[in-house]
Amino acid sequence: MSTYPLSGFRFRVRFAGMNEEADTSFQEVNGLELGVETEDLHEGGAAGFSYRLPKRLKAGELELKRGLPLGSKLSQWVRDALENFEFKPLLVTVELLGENHEPLMTWEAHQAWPVRWALSSFHAEESKVVIETLKLAYAKLRMTQQKNSA
Repeated sequence: MSTYPLSGFRFRVRFAGMNEEADTSFQEVNGLELGVETEDLHEGGAAGFSYRLPKRLKAGELELKRGLPLGSKLSQWVRDALENFEFKPLLVTVELLGENHEPLMTWEAHQAWPVRWALSSFHAEESKVVIETLKLAYAKLRMTQQKNSA
């Protein structure tokens, strides 16, 4: 078992049913998070005391950034949702990779669907790549660590 923290610059994103690697190559992934909503329960006779109780699990929103592609199946899936209101939830898998590109840890965002799309600004005096940002809601997040990792 390694005592070194994992590096986050080798990763892969996969969308169920979309196998085009160029279409799912991202420069940044954010929003792998899971939390617990709570409810405060105030006890009858003790004015200064309350219980904080777990209510339900709440998943975050996955944010993916990449250079803007042309003719992308993934972009069409996002447009179908945001322009035509045709939502088709997918399983989105994010894998943190080791130095030999083997998965070390995997996160599965179940029932993911687009909630936001944005582009970086255009600037006539700079020659930057146009960055597309996709934000996806998901119902639940499952994490697995590979047996031979770390």
